[in-house]
Amino acid sequence: MKLFCSGSMSHSDSIFRTLFCALLSAAYTGTLAGNLCILWAVLQDPHLQRLPMYILLGNFSWLEICYVTATVPRMLSDLVSPGIPISFQACFVQFYFTFSMGATECFFLVVMALDRYLAICHPLHYPLLMCPKLCWALVASCWLSGFLWFIVPVALISQLSFCGSNTLDHFVCDLAPLLAASCTPAPRTEQTCYALSSLIMFTTVLFILASYGLVVRAVLRLPSGAKQHKAFSTCTSHLAVVGLFYGSVMVMYVNPAASGDSGKVVTLFYAVGTPLLNPLIYSLKNKEMKEALRRTLLRER
Repeated sequence: MKLFCSGSMSHSDSIFRTLFCALLSAAYTGTLAGNLCILWAVLQDPHLQRLPMYILLGNFSWLEICYVTATVPRMLSDLVSPGIPISFQACFVQFYFTFSMGATECFFLVVMALDRYLAICHPLHYPLLMCPKLCWALVASCWLSGFLWFIVPVALISQLSFCGSNTLDHFVCDLAPLLAASCTPAPRTEQTCYALSSLIMFTTVLFILASYGLVVRAVLRLPSGAKQHKAFSTCTSHLAVVGLFYGSVMVMYVNPAASGDSGKVVTLFYAVGTPLLNPLIYSLKNKEMKEALRRTLLRER
């Protein structure tokens, strides 16, 4: 069985398609370069390897690399050679990995919020509460939980019957176009998928907001303005990433009505734009990361 991924852009104007392909290639290259720089700096700097914040950040950068690699190369292939089918198995592998890595990102953002909460609200006990051994255990639990979360929805959708043209009106094998391409209505499957999506997103974002609410309360009690600024500066980059990720993903997977061209734009933003912006946010707002990159470059020279 073959499926066709087709966005409305892919079959319209060849000039526009070429331009879009060039922009997407540049964004993909920039995403790989930015996240690889962060990962490289963490791996090369022994000091950063002992800090839980950078253990998490290194894993987060690797997650972003895997996430864009699961979607963008196929997008580029469809833009360069539209009409080439994707096998049923390959489509569901892409669907499983993109959703699993999205769930893993939710869990990582929770652990990163917990790390900032412990560092700011319990600084004296922080080295004991968030030791490297515990940090690596949390990292492993994020990867494991993320890749287990959507096994049931993927299995349910894979049992649906697909007929007709087998054309997905989208750039990637996503939830809404797969359900739309099914021959038989599957309301329970659709409800299960959106319920699990809503559950992971709302529980994780509420935990993150509660953590930062406690952080803000603790920071406002600090006597020195300089200390307040330093504490807030360590959190702004993480909050920016949280806002970008959850703002775009909730539009797609909490609201089942999000579809059509607007859904494709949102998909492009969280699949390409957010991973591209994340390394810029973390490196530009983080003096320690910039110093680590500078030390690593000087050492290589």
